[in-house]
Amino acid sequence: MNALTFDQPPESLCILRLSAIGDVTHMLPVIATLQQQWPDTKISWIIGTIEYQLVKSLPGIEFIIFNKNNGFAEYKKLRKTLSGRRFDVLLMMQVALRANLISLLIKAKLKIGYDKKRARDFHGWFCNQQIEGPYRVHVLDTFFQFIEKLGITRRNMNWLLKPEEASQQFAHQHINNQPTVIINPCSSARKNNWRNWPIQYYAEVIDSLMQQDIRVILTGGPDSNEINFSRDIIQLCSKQPVDLVGKTSLAQLLALLEQARCLIAPDTGPAHMGTVAGIPVIGLYASSNPERSGPYNSLQITVNAYPQALQKFNHKTVDEARWGQRVRDPEVMKMISVDDVIGHLNSCLGNQS
Repeated sequence: MNALTFDQPPESLCILRLSAIGDVTHMLPVIATLQQQWPDTKISWIIGTIEYQLVKSLPGIEFIIFNKNNGFAEYKKLRKTLSGRRFDVLLMMQVALRANLISLLIKAKLKIGYDKKRARDFHGWFCNQQIEGPYRVHVLDTFFQFIEKLGITRRNMNWLLKPEEASQQFAHQHINNQPTVIINPCSSARKNNWRNWPIQYYAEVIDSLMQQDIRVILTGGPDSNEINFSRDIIQLCSKQPVDLVGKTSLAQLLALLEQARCLIAPDTGPAHMGTVAGIPVIGLYASSNPERSGPYNSLQITVNAYPQALQKFNHKTVDEARWGQRVRDPEVMKMISVDDVIGHLNSCLGNQS
C-alpha cells in the first residue's frame, strides 16, 4: 500500500459516516485505534441522528449530527456549523450521494475515499486520495484500510461502548441472572431485500429454548412491521417469550445483550451490537454474505446459507458474484433450517455452561 506520510500526526481529522447502526459499530475499533496512535489529534464525526444515540457517550469525539429528515435545511445548518473550519484529513467512509454532497461542505487538505471498485454515485470526484487493498473483505476490514492509508497498521480492537448504570439496571430487571437468549428477529425493511427468517421457524427455536428453561427475550425497533412480526411469532409459541420489541433504547438494548448468553439475529444492526457487547452472535445469513457483513467475532457460529442461496437463485458461486451482491428472492431465508440454528445454539450454550 502507498501509505501517506506525516512529519507529525494531523491536528484535526473528520470522519464522515452517517449510518447505519451496524456500520457505526464497525467504526468503533477504528476510533479506538486512532485515539491510541494519535492521542492529540482532534476527531470530529459527522453522524446520523439515530446512530448518534448509540455512540454519544464516546469520550474525546466531537459529534456533528446530520438529520436527513430535515432535507435541504440540514445542509444549510451543517454549512453554518462548519463555516470557517478546516481539517487536515477527511475520511469519506460512506458511499452515498448524500455523503458526497456533505463532503463539499467540509474543507480538508486530504479527502480520502473508496477506490474505484467500491465507489459509486461519482464518489471519486469528491476525494483526492483513495484507499487501497483487497476489496473482498469484511466491512470492518475495509474501514481499517482508511487509517492504513494514513500509515497506521496496528489495530486496537476495543469496542469502546459500555452502557450506563440505568441501562444496566433495566437489563438486570428483565434478565435477573437467568440464562437468557435474545432474539432480534427483524432487519430493517427495504424493497426487494428479504432478510427475515420465517415466523414459524423462530417460534420453533423459541419453544426449544424455553423447554430447556432458558429465558427468551425478543427485541427490535419501534417500526410497526417489527412489532407485528414479533407478535406473530409469539402467537405461534407454546410459551410466551418476553416481548421488548419497540420498548428499549439502543443503550438499553446494548445492556440487555451484555447480560445475555447469546443473540440470534439476521443481517441487521443489533447483530453487530452483540459483537460490541462481547457475546456470541448466531447470525442468520442467506440473502447476504456474512464474510462481508456478518457479526465480526462470531463468523464461526453464523449460519451461512449464502453460497447455496446464491447458486440456487442467481446461478453463481461466491467467487463469480459481485462482492456484496444480494440474493433477492422472498424464499431465500428458508434456506436456513431450524436444525441449523438449534445446532449452533446447542454448541454455543454448551460452550458457556
